[in-house]
Amino acid sequence: MEAVPRNPVETELTVTSPEQMRELGLKLAKLLRAGDLVMLSGELGAGKTTLTRGLGEGLGVRGAVTSPTFVIARVHPSLGDGPPLVHVDAYRLGGGLDEMEDLDLDVSLPESVIVVEWGEGKVEELTEDRLQVQIHRAVGDTTDEVRHVTFTPVGARWATADLGVLTA
Repeated sequence: MEAVPRNPVETELTVTSPEQMRELGLKLAKLLRAGDLVMLSGELGAGKTTLTRGLGEGLGVRGAVTSPTFVIARVHPSLGDGPPLVHVDAYRLGGGLDEMEDLDLDVSLPESVIVVEWGEGKVEELTEDRLQVQIHRAVGDTTDEVRHVTFTPVGARWATADLGVLTA
């Protein structure tokens, strides 16, 4: 992985394989704690679920982390004393937080790490603190595995987080 400085707030990395994306999730898991909201965005096939699989592994949660597209949300309890992982795919949800209320994310957030794929415009109201992760990939007929991952911290929780550990 190669880090590219963008501005003092954002951290951008280049990932060249699915294995590196999973490893990035493992590193990110070390920064996460109960109450954290991570919003993932990117094209279909960009690697959002692969990153989340690494997060789940790093958090030590039960169950295979797979795309929750058809169930909307999946809870992975911790196998140890860490927080559970709530993995949400908001792709099929059209509304904002109102439509998400049935998932009780606001109730789960204080004791869980919540990762929401396709959450832009839908879950920002859950908390003032979140980590936004944008994954860019080449589109069209390509087998290119290169991904550009941009981490944007939002709020006081992330103001002092050392995202530099992601490049190590």
